[in-house]
Amino acid sequence: MTARPDYDWLYSRTRAGRERGPGTARALLDRLGAPDARFSSIRVVGTNGKGSTCAMLEAGLLASGVRVGRFTSPHLQRYEERVRVNGEELDPARTAAFVEWAKAQTPEAAFFDLTLALACQVFAEDGVEVAVMEAGVGGVSDATQALTRVEAVALTNVGLDHVSTLGPTLRDIALDKARAARPGVPLLSTATAAEALEVVRGVAAETHAPLFTPGTHPALFALSRPPALAGTHQQANAALAAATLRTLGYGAGVEAALQATHPARLERFEVGGKTVWLDGAHNPHATRALAASVPRADVLLFGNLARKDTAATLAPLLEVAPVRVFTAPSDLATPPEELAAQFGGQSVPPPAEALARALALTPPGGTLLVTGSLYLAGTLRDLLMSP
Repeated sequence: MTARPDYDWLYSRTRAGRERGPGTARALLDRLGAPDARFSSIRVVGTNGKGSTCAMLEAGLLASGVRVGRFTSPHLQRYEERVRVNGEELDPARTAAFVEWAKAQTPEAAFFDLTLALACQVFAEDGVEVAVMEAGVGGVSDATQALTRVEAVALTNVGLDHVSTLGPTLRDIALDKARAARPGVPLLSTATAAEALEVVRGVAAETHAPLFTPGTHPALFALSRPPALAGTHQQANAALAAATLRTLGYGAGVEAALQATHPARLERFEVGGKTVWLDGAHNPHATRALAASVPRADVLLFGNLARKDTAATLAPLLEVAPVRVFTAPSDLATPPEELAAQFGGQSVPPPAEALARALALTPPGGTLLVTGSLYLAGTLRDLLMSP
C-alpha cells in the first residue's frame, strides 16, 4: 500500500523563508538536473483568469495532438490537481516520493518552489512536449520566471492585488507582470486598463518581445462563438488562449479550447430546486467581473482571507444579493462577525454550516452565490458534489 504523502510537511513550507523570486526556484531545478530544459513552456501571468486560460490552453493543445503538462495553483480539493499530464492529475505516490526527497535534500525550500520543481520533474519524466505554466504572484518576480524554453507569455489582465508584494499602484503591478516578457518570445495580452497597456507596450519594446493584443492583431484573438465557461469575463480569457494557440501553430485546437471547463469558475449546482453559483473571485477586479455576470442573486455566501482588500472585494457584490451570510474559509480569514456587523448579514464561521444556513435562506427556485476565496470554493465544492 502506497504511503500517503506528507502533506503536513509540504504545507508547512508555505511560509518558509521570506525570499521570493526565480533565484531559489532555479537553484532547486538545477539540483534536479534542470528538468525544465526538456520541454517547452507557455507562461500564463496576470491578476485574474489565469486558471481558466490555462484550462483552455491545455484543451487546445490536447486537441492538437500535443503531449501537454499543466501546472496551476491553488488547488481546490486535491493537491495533485496542480500537476497534470495529458489531462490526468498527478499520482499521489509521486508526490510522496518527491516530498521524502525534499525533506532529506532541501528542507529549507518553499512550498511554491517545491511544487514547481515537482511539476517540472514529472513533465520531464513523462515526455511532455509543451507545458502550460501558471504564475503564482507577479511575473518577473515569480518563481516561474526561472523556466527555460519559454515559447510564449500570455498576460490575462492587470488589477490591484498582492499590493504588499508587487507594489501599491497599478503601474507597479503591470511592470512586474509585463517583465515576464523575453527577447523574441511572443507576449500576448488581453489587458484593457490604459495605464497597464502603456506599461506592457513599453516593456515589450525594451525587451524586444513581439507584442500581440486584440488592438494590434484582432483576427488572432477572434472567437467563432462564446466559450463554455460562464461569465462575460471568460470571453477575454478565451480570446487570449485562442491567440496563443494560433501564434504557436496550434490553431486547430481553438474549438476544443472553447469547450474547456474549469471548476469553481461560475460553476453551477442544483441543490433542492435552488441554483448555487460557485466562484473563486477573491479580489476587486474579479468580483466586479462576477457581479457583471451574476447581477442578481437571493443570497450571498462570502468568506475571504484577511490579507486581501476585503471591503473593495466585497463592494461589487453588495448590490447583488439582499441577504448575506459570512463565513471563514481558513484561520487566516477576515472574521465573519466583523463583516456581518459592518455590511449586514449573518456570521456563521464553519463553512459547512454557513452553506446550510445560506441554502435555508434561499427561497425555492432561488439563487445562492458563493464566493470570496478559492479556499472557500474548494471546501464547499466537496459538499455541493456530494449526493
